[in-house]
Amino acid sequence: MFKEFREFALKGNVVDLAIGVIIGAAFGRIIDSLVNDIIMPFFGALGGLDFSNYFFPLTKGVTASSLAEARRQGAVLAWGNFLTVAVNFLIIAFVLFLIVRSINTFRKRVLKENLEVTPPAKPQDVVVLEEIRDLIAARRA
Repeated sequence: MFKEFREFALKGNVVDLAIGVIIGAAFGRIIDSLVNDIIMPFFGALGGLDFSNYFFPLTKGVTASSLAEARRQGAVLAWGNFLTVAVNFLIIAFVLFLIVRSINTFRKRVLKENLEVTPPAKPQDVVVLEEIRDLIAARRA
């Protein structure tokens, strides 16, 4: 059983998947930082807004002005946080779109080059007939 598990775990696909998940998690942190530290503060500076603390209280007991404190007081609808997460998603989706588009363009280019480099081989019967033709032409000359 351990041998089967080891074979499964060491297959290329499983290792590649694990590496992809780790890189994806790191990429997610980079995007979070980009959105939280660069993009959202930029929009906040334009209008003097801090989206991270925008919320709508769902209970009457919520009187706090910060989201963290409001969550301790009761239920809140944290739409500013949702907006930040939505921007994260859009950035990640756009970057992944660009990556996939680049890969597809590269594949098309490589496939096109491979098709141009290797001409199709002639069928064997055509090759034999050409040899016969050439031999007959050589005898006549």
